[in-house]
Amino acid sequence: MDVFTKLFGDFLVFVYHCFDRIVIHGYLTALSRPELVVHFFRDIVGVAEVSKEVLSQRTSDYQRWVEAYARNHAIPIEWAEKGVRKEDHVLPWLRRMERRDAYGVYFIIKSLEQGPTYRVSLPKYPSKDPHYRILAHQRSRFTHYYFYVRDEVLGPMVLLVASFFPFQTAYYLNAHSFIEQELKRAGIGFRKHDNAFLAVADPAALQAAADRLSPEIIRRRLDYWTLILGPKFSKKERAKLNLSRLYAISQIEYCRNFIFKRHFPIHKLFERSCELGLWRLGADKIALIFGTRLKRNRRMRGKLATVIDQIEHGHHVFRAYFKNAFLKQYEKFSAFLRNELCSNNLYDFGLKKGLDHLDAVRATFQAITDRFAGYQAEWLNVHVDFPLLQRLAHPITVGAVRYPGLKIHEPRIVRLLEVLLHGGPQIGGWTARQIHHAVLASFDLSEKTYGLNQLRYDLRKLKGHGLIERDGSRYAYRLTQKGVQVALLFLFFHKRLCGPLANSRFHHRPDPAHRPNSRLEVAYHRADTAIQRVVDLLAAA
Repeated sequence: MDVFTKLFGDFLVFVYHCFDRIVIHGYLTALSRPELVVHFFRDIVGVAEVSKEVLSQRTSDYQRWVEAYARNHAIPIEWAEKGVRKEDHVLPWLRRMERRDAYGVYFIIKSLEQGPTYRVSLPKYPSKDPHYRILAHQRSRFTHYYFYVRDEVLGPMVLLVASFFPFQTAYYLNAHSFIEQELKRAGIGFRKHDNAFLAVADPAALQAAADRLSPEIIRRRLDYWTLILGPKFSKKERAKLNLSRLYAISQIEYCRNFIFKRHFPIHKLFERSCELGLWRLGADKIALIFGTRLKRNRRMRGKLATVIDQIEHGHHVFRAYFKNAFLKQYEKFSAFLRNELCSNNLYDFGLKKGLDHLDAVRATFQAITDRFAGYQAEWLNVHVDFPLLQRLAHPITVGAVRYPGLKIHEPRIVRLLEVLLHGGPQIGGWTARQIHHAVLASFDLSEKTYGLNQLRYDLRKLKGHGLIERDGSRYAYRLTQKGVQVALLFLFFHKRLCGPLANSRFHHRPDPAHRPNSRLEVAYHRADTAIQRVVDLLAAA
């Protein structure tokens, strides 16, 4: 992290790290085993025979309650449509609730899905108890309810409730929504797009809000909505049995976000990082980033690989897989670079899944993303292509005036830049006539070949692209700081780089054994060798 900020701090607006998507499962531990279910119905409810009809009655009661709740609160309830993403379908209702600044359930989706339940069967041989039945775990397909909720603390979230015993629940949260609610309460301005903050008035307050997400806050809100929307139990049942839920983390993402001032250099840096990452991020280095060591004599479960996935045209994601987790990097919104760690099994990191261990997960994942950012900084600290020549070649419009583009192959522009560069120290700049005379004298040209009006046209183009400036109100010109750098690049490209190297590549290559004692010639020979090496590597790839 420190290396990345040190190398690219001039391009960054701010950096923040936080949890992203969190999936939590809720278990009724008092009803998680068959013997506990038998105890619940026989000793607490007072039902002697735990039959399929008894379990189905609980399901029917809950399903009727959900239908009544939706009807009484005017909440739309629909079956899930095949091929339609649920979050996209309910988004208009969420936007309406946000405009009203209201909180609560705004949509319910029913879906037939596989889930855990119990199977009831008769014993093979008769027993002394005529009401004895065999209960066993099984997975079957039944109705699940997705409650889409806008919570005042956690923001938009989803509560999934299975309608069959033992009524397992799942909760889908996003820490960016929690941070958004915290910043709104504090009155701090920000700009958020999807699940990323692209601008904020106080970056330190943003990071502090991200760090405030705790197990206590999450548990309090999950308990509240589970009590409101979950299966119903009587006061007697709650008094005699502990019906609180155990919350376990099923999937969790932790991200480190770099917000840049402008699009460049994100895309070029990301492309270069992907190329080097695929070559350099081997199995040992992946294990080192994840804080472990590979054991050659033990087979590892899961994946260990680096890949580049194409999500859509022009949008790629770099992934490094380790067991049931992976690190990914991608660019987004033209000013946003994200490193994200996703885990589907916290045991891969020696961590416990209980919600109480969220702080340990944060510390471990933060260290992993720190190491990954350090390696990425080394890979990204490379030369990348800046489209300077393409930008200068395009016409630009300043106000109501349109200026033509500059072409690097135009001899007139190269000659003019060379004269202006050599005359740079002149105080007060050069007038157009002085520049015209210098160009004609330096390159042995006639006024018919290069007239004064042609020069003025070229000066107009240079001024439009910000390469020269006038001296106050006088019609005297001098190179700007940008113009000096562009002039050097143009001249070095033509006279000191492209010309000599192109001659050695395509016409005549001097014999290195008899080169003169010149450091410039030594550099040219090294450049020839380096170019040949790059050509060979590209051919091998």
